Amino acid sequence: MSGGAEGRGAVLHEAVLDATAVTAGTRLLDLGCGAGGLARRAAGRGARVTGVDTDPDAVAQAAAAVPGGTFLVRHAQDPPPGPFDVVTAVQLLGHVSDPVAVLHRAGRAGGVVAATVWGRDRECDLRVLQEALATRRPGRGPAVNEPARLRAMAERAGLAVELLDEVVVPFDYADAAELIGPLLATPVGRSAARRTQPDDLRDAVLEHLAPYRTGDGGYRLHNLFRVLVARTA
Repeated sequence: MSGGAEGRGAVLHEAVLDATAVTAGTRLLDLGCGAGGLARRAAGRGARVTGVDTDPDAVAQAAAAVPGGTFLVRHAQDPPPGPFDVVTAVQLLGHVSDPVAVLHRAGRAGGVVAATVWGRDRECDLRVLQEALATRRPGRGPAVNEPARLRAMAERAGLAVELLDEVVVPFDYADAAELIGPLLATPVGRSAARRTQPDDLRDAVLEHLAPYRTGDGGYRLHNLFRVLVARTA
């Protein structure tokens, strides 16, 4: 699999489209569409695509990527009325204040709802990057990446869960620079850089990542995602 966000996203997007049987003529609404990665793949299957996102720049990118689609600057809790055959929320629930409300409105807009979340920390190799940057992490309450909680939220939203599957996505990096550059640009990375000399920080990260180095000098981290598919109860 090719590296970069495009290649990583392709695996998860195709899993969602397969799980919801998106094909020619499917009316699909993508909540939190971002730059249109999933929308573009759905359109490639012949689906009629609508996407919403609160980021105007992302909406503009999505519209450019899928000229035949409809893209709106709009909150996921205020989706277009539809009706839609499929409503997707890929990696969105962890970024909204009320994921149950988002799922509820998704169910009212479409017949089938699909949502994805990260796996638990222990199920994702990316945790190694966090461990390399911060020895202590703040405690968190029940998270959407807990399977039982994800299922319970869908049921509270009035949805009947049909599928709760797992997809493992390899994150490939060509070399240390490709991995460390974006990492240090994150809030956690910038905070660590203020406390540590750059060379020492780089060495600490690479030491943690040594078990994930590939034979060609790159790195591969395997990360689990959960895919939930549900219908209005």
